[in-house]
Amino acid sequence: MYVLLGLSVLAMAIILAKLFQFALSGLRRLAFVDTALATLQQREYETLLNDLQQQRSPVARVMESAVRCGVDQTMSSRDVEAEVSRVGSAQIRNLESWLRGLSSIAHLSPLLGLLGTVTGMIAAFMQLEEAGSRVDPSILSGGIWEALLTTAFGLTVAIPAMAAFYYLEGEVDQVRAAMKDVSVRVLRHFGKTPSHIASRDDERIEDETHGL
Repeated sequence: MYVLLGLSVLAMAIILAKLFQFALSGLRRLAFVDTALATLQQREYETLLNDLQQQRSPVARVMESAVRCGVDQTMSSRDVEAEVSRVGSAQIRNLESWLRGLSSIAHLSPLLGLLGTVTGMIAAFMQLEEAGSRVDPSILSGGIWEALLTTAFGLTVAIPAMAAFYYLEGEVDQVRAAMKDVSVRVLRHFGKTPSHIASRDDERIEDETHGL
């Protein structure tokens, strides 16, 4: 029970810390993307970079990297793709920090609760054996409900932790998709589309041509 209590405190701390981090990063505040893309079409790159630096969103960091790489004529498409991917991966790793720990708590808590129940049941039956012919049903029933408390507490810890994990993971997935979208749109503007995107476009055009 003390171990589960410690895990519940740790899980709550992780959830609150991640919610604060996500709110501070403005993950859902992506209204700047359309304005930034309009500025990009006008080729006002310095203004665009200044505006992106004012944003806290991880999407802005990836977009800023894509613009800087796109402006640099010395960088090939492969180099640009590698640099933008590096920046995006660093932002995602920052957002995913401690999520694995939260997932571990959600998976371990029911197992720890079950372990407590099993050990409690063993202790209850040992007391029943020691009583011999003087069996008191209250000894068995009392030991069983005390043992089952650990399973209930383990599930109480695991269910909110798992729900919070899936919610936070969903937020990260949305940011990852937004990063991919803006990076492709920016690099297409500079004619430096990532190789895997370009190859898929070529295959689609070839399939449409064969269809005609």
